[in-house]
Amino acid sequence: MENTQQDSYKRAKKRVCHLKAFYNSLVAYCIVIPVLVYINYHTTSFPWAIFPTVGWGMGLVSLWMTANGCNPIFGKDWEERKIREFMNKEEF
Repeated sequence: MENTQQDSYKRAKKRVCHLKAFYNSLVAYCIVIPVLVYINYHTTSFPWAIFPTVGWGMGLVSLWMTANGCNPIFGKDWEERKIREFMNKEEF
């Protein structure tokens, strides 16, 4: 029973760390991107600020997906399959 509680605690702690990383990045995004847009607007006519906005935005979506446990490529099923695969190998 105690092993199950430890596993649950570790998973919960990991998820909290992912959520914290997401929120920290979101706050930084909300501060930095408007500054970059302001600089872009006052320096040149080429909208270069769109590139960091889109790039960082895709990173935020990735962090959100990880924090909420919905990763279509490396989801929970994939992790469990790999863990079983490694545990069944004799060299491991």
